[in-house]
Amino acid sequence: MSVARVTEISSTSTKSFEDAIQSGIARATQTLRNVTGAWIKEQKVVIENGAISHYRVHMSVTFILDGQDD
Repeated sequence: MSVARVTEISSTSTKSFEDAIQSGIARATQTLRNVTGAWIKEQKVVIENGAISHYRVHMSVTFILDGQDD
């Protein structure tokens, strides 16, 4: 048996949604162990002077808690 936890994070990129997702997952795996998946809940763009300046994603990241016997 395993027990998972879900945490929500936001990530921003000036390049693309894909880059924002990759950056967010990379950062999450530096802090969280046993990351098993992510659900992209929301995508937004920030507009400045009539053009997209930032791509932002809000995601739920799932990870398995340590110390559980299978």
